[in-house]
Formats: sequence, structure tokens, C-alpha cells
Amino acid sequence: MDSLFPEPMPEATGPAKTRTDAPLAARMRPRTLDEVAGQKHILAEGNLLRRAIEADRFSSLIFYGPPGTGKTTLATVIANSTDNRFEMLNGVESNVGEIREKIAQAQKWRQLRDQTTILFIDEIHRFNKAQQDVLLPHVERGTVRFIGATTHNPYFYVNSPLVSRSQIFQLEPVPNNDLVGLMQRALQDKERGLGTMDIRVDDKALAHLAEKSDGDARRALTALELAALTTPESDGGQVRITLEVAEESIQQKAIVYDADGDAHYDTISAFIKSIRGSDPDAALYWLAKMLTAGEDPRFIARRLVISASEDIGLADSSAIQVAIAAQQAFEFIGMPEGRIPLAHATVHLATAPKSNSAYAALGAAMEDVKEGRTLAVPEHLRTGTRKKLAQGSGASEESLQYHYSHDYEGNYVPQAYLPEGKTYYTPTENGLEKRIKERLDYWRGQFQQSNQKGR
Repeated sequence: MDSLFPEPMPEATGPAKTRTDAPLAARMRPRTLDEVAGQKHILAEGNLLRRAIEADRFSSLIFYGPPGTGKTTLATVIANSTDNRFEMLNGVESNVGEIREKIAQAQKWRQLRDQTTILFIDEIHRFNKAQQDVLLPHVERGTVRFIGATTHNPYFYVNSPLVSRSQIFQLEPVPNNDLVGLMQRALQDKERGLGTMDIRVDDKALAHLAEKSDGDARRALTALELAALTTPESDGGQVRITLEVAEESIQQKAIVYDADGDAHYDTISAFIKSIRGSDPDAALYWLAKMLTAGEDPRFIARRLVISASEDIGLADSSAIQVAIAAQQAFEFIGMPEGRIPLAHATVHLATAPKSNSAYAALGAAMEDVKEGRTLAVPEHLRTGTRKKLAQGSGASEESLQYHYSHDYEGNYVPQAYLPEGKTYYTPTENGLEKRIKERLDYWRGQFQQSNQKGR
């Protein structure tokens, strides 16, 4: 040990070496940026993140995206590509004491050996506010270069001060072509992969594994390894992985979906926008994705009821009846049959004529209530007691007279119901609302004529 150090220093660390008996996905973890599958939108030549890593010019980074897209991989690649010391914590297992210990070690290395520490925290969203706050002053002072990884949107699950001090990069599911290339590389790699085995994989089998992995590189390599290790050798010692073998090795597709994260909000957004855009095919796909991923069907039913009024409205007033009936039918029969009335309502709403006129009219009226002068109720619309008070204050008999609509032909009589005659509701000509527009145009015309005669 160097005598300049007054006390033993902790050993310099880096990414842990992968054991030869580790899973294939761990053994094949990329060591350079060129080996990373997918993520061309941030790692292509000349892009910001690649330039920052190659020049070793970054401060704090947060990677977020679905499982198996390379968040931890990028952290280890950065550690391999720079001269920084590397320490790793996990948001599930670590506590404040461990964070402080890593920070203290980083301070020693910085003071005595002038070496910066990269502190990688996997699943940073699992840290509570107090744990995240411990990092802030040290990230601010540059004691450590922080890299966080999370499957949740950091803008919602990571403290704002920590987010503001970090560059955020979103990782996308790995494209199928890149997954196929990754598996082919694993089949040929004799040092870390399956290259020492005589394996032949049909193209359709690789394509199936990539498709069913749904952008998750770890899942693709795990399924490939399972197929390779469990398939009997032929008489010549060759392992043949056919489409049938691949189907057995990855029997159920992994749906990337979180109950309270981006996938949840993005998918329901796509579902409602497809209904609004009158595309029943797209709406049914997003409904199928949510149901397959385990989304709460009651949440879907509530959104259908909202859409029935917000997007269809008076163009087809039966839409809200169908949506509520679907919600009640689901509560009555449960799953799995409950998905049928949800599909019924989805197609009805998507193919119905659209109008948001009632919703927009309410928004305009609420804006006037909040921002404009509060209007008094016209004297002739007030209760009997209030009319007597108005009469005692000198109001005329004519201004106090309320005309009962059912006493007149067509059950309509021109009469002011707003002091200023403000118009909020403008019906469209879509669906049944066209008939409403015709009636309303007639009534408003009668009211205008009445006002002109009164003058």
C-alpha cells in the first residue's frame, strides 16, 4: 500500500466481472458503445450522448425506459470507456448509510488520487425523497458523477432538484432486427456466448424470439440460451433450433406495461385518441393491449363513459348509454367475458358521429364565471320570495313576469334567461345534433324577432 496514504484505501472498483457460469444475457453485456443493441437515436455517431461519453464530458445522467433496453449496460459501458472509478447501488436494496459510505469513499479517492467516482444507482425511483436528497450536495459539488436508471418517468418519480442537475435520456425498446443481430452475435461468440456449441438456428426461430421479446434484449438472449441448452443434440452433435423449439422457449409475449407509469398513460391516451379519431381498429388494438397487460377494466370503462360525453356528445346521445351499459355489464359478469361489452362500447364510440360542442360550451361558460363579472339571476327567474323583495325595491311588473313555456304553442316562448344574452352552445351538423341545430336556430330566431318588436 502506498505510504502516502495515512489509512488503507478501499480498492478501486469497476463493473463486476461476469462469471463464466452467469446467464447468457449477463455474459453478452456490451463492453463498447458499438456493441449496444438499438438506441441509435442517442448513440449514433455524432449524437450528444455518444460525444459526451467518448470525450468523457458529462456530469450526471438519468436513463429511463422499459426493462431490457440497456440502461445498466450503458452505465457499465461508460465505466469501461472512461478513467473513472465505478460504484453501484440498487434502489431496492440500498439505504442512506450505504449512500453516505459510497460518497465518503468517493471523497477520499478524489482527495488522495484525484480520481472521480461514477456512482450508478439502478432503479433510482425506488429511493425515497430523503435518500435522493442525500445525493444532491455531492452531485452539485461534483464529488461523484451520478448515473441513475429507472423504468419510470423521472419527471414524476425522481426529485426535481436531482432531475434538474441531470441530463435525461429515454431508451426505446430494441428493434427486432437489432435483437436478431444480438442473438446471432451470441451464437458466434466463443468467449462469452454460445460459439463453442454447434448450434443451427432457423431464421424463423430467431424472428419469433425477437418478436415475442417485445424489445427486451435480456428476454431474447434468455430464451435463446434456454432453447440451446434444452434441445437434444443430433447424432452429429448439432443442436437444431427450429420455430417449434423457439415457440416452446418463449411461450408468452412480454407486454411492456406499468400500472402507474408511461405505458399506462400513453396507451390509454392512444386508446381515447383512436376513438376520437373514428378508428375502431386502432381503438381495439389498444384495448387488447391494456387487457392483455392486466390493466384494470374498470379504469377502461370509466374512460369510455368520459369519451362518450366528451367526444361524441349530442351527435349520438346513445353513446353514453352504451358506455354506461358496458360498465354495468362488466361489473355484473366480470372477466374474462367482461371484455366483450367493453369491445362493444369501444366500437360503438369509435364509429359514432363526433361532437364536443356541449363540453366546449361548458368550458366557455366556466371561463366566464371564473374571469368575468358574476351575473345576477334575472328578476323574472327568481323565486317567489325574491320577486316580492324586488317588487318592493321598485321593479316593474313586466320585469317580474315569468312566462311558463308549456302555456304556449310548441312549448316555447321567447324569453331572456341570461341578462346579456350570451351564446355558449354552438351545435354541429354531425349526426343527431343536426336536428338540435335546426330547433335551436329556430328558437333563437324567434327570440331575436321578439327583441326587435320590443324595441
